[in-house]
Amino acid sequence: MATATATMPAPGTLLSPDATTQVRTRMLAIDALRGLVMLFMLVDHVRETFFLHVQVGDPMDPLNTPPELFFTRISSMVCAPVFVFLTGLSAWLYGQSHSRSEVSTFLLKRGLFLVFLELTLVNFAWNATFVPPTLWLQVIWAIGLSMIILAALIHMPRVALAVLGFVIVVGHNLLDGIVLTADSPFFEIWSILHQRSFIEITEYTRVRTTYPILPWIGVIALGYCAGPWFARNSDPSQRARRLVTWGVGLLVGFVLIRYLNVYGDKQWSSMDDGIRTLMSFMSLTKYPPSLLFLMPTIGVGLLFLAWFQQLEGRPVLKVLGLYGGAPMFFYVVHLLVLKALYLIAVQIWGLNQGSYYGFDNLSGIWLWAVLLSAALYFPTSWFAQLKQRRRDIAWLKYF
Repeated sequence: MATATATMPAPGTLLSPDATTQVRTRMLAIDALRGLVMLFMLVDHVRETFFLHVQVGDPMDPLNTPPELFFTRISSMVCAPVFVFLTGLSAWLYGQSHSRSEVSTFLLKRGLFLVFLELTLVNFAWNATFVPPTLWLQVIWAIGLSMIILAALIHMPRVALAVLGFVIVVGHNLLDGIVLTADSPFFEIWSILHQRSFIEITEYTRVRTTYPILPWIGVIALGYCAGPWFARNSDPSQRARRLVTWGVGLLVGFVLIRYLNVYGDKQWSSMDDGIRTLMSFMSLTKYPPSLLFLMPTIGVGLLFLAWFQQLEGRPVLKVLGLYGGAPMFFYVVHLLVLKALYLIAVQIWGLNQGSYYGFDNLSGIWLWAVLLSAALYFPTSWFAQLKQRRRDIAWLKYF
């Protein structure tokens, strides 16, 4: 999640005007993709705020979930995989103007900051209390720990790191059968790595490892290894071909492996109608992300990245780039705004859906996501420009 400013040439580096334009265009495409997934994430979080009264155990359940809810949830599938992949990519780009030890130090500090933020402000934004009965260890926690681990892994040879990332992403589903109970001495470690569990901390507090981190370590490592595709002197046309080739390859590979129904996720089955069959086919495991969850989501992300590089100068790319230029700021602010809106709605209209306040249908979710994305554009744009203008304020780069 390093910012575009972190990838600019080091002081004293001489670049031709064409090379400078290429660096800026490349980084705008990355920020724009990050901004796009933030907007998809906003839709999902509006759903989690104002549609909790639709009691389905899993919004990806093809049997019991209404199709419109299922496909609304699917729209957010790309968010975490693409964001973690871009975090690794941005770390490599940061290293173009910094030493490896400096990159490692930045990853360590940024990772610790994100873990702290998850345990404090982010949990407050979800629960409206600083001491909730359950601490939810979610995506910011997973990104933070992944960055801490990447801080050590970047000292490996790039080929070795790529192999490690590939083995983790492809092979971690072989570990699905290992389920530890709370009395095991390795229960806490395994829960953080691969098993979604509750961990009791005190008599009154527990944590939920919503995002086990092992697969995300593989994703961030692969993102880092893709960095040389975006080197300052790399050929843009060759980069585009690589992005398209890998993007299409991941999507085709997903369809083939998923159709065979032998590995990578729970099995799908034919249903009574085509929509339900498609829902079963696309019902993929996110916690932790299965191989078949990661293949299409990263594949789509690579294709978007290739496309965005072709949209140089388009206003839409600049708008998306502003959202992606201050992702942590947008993340924290949108959660606080959603919680405030929910509490205000309860005070005005009460709990109109049983024990929740909620919208009557999904159209309200999409409408409010659009309205909030427009409203949050202005503070996010202000903060992104502040980061560019005040590079002397070191802590700004952490947002």
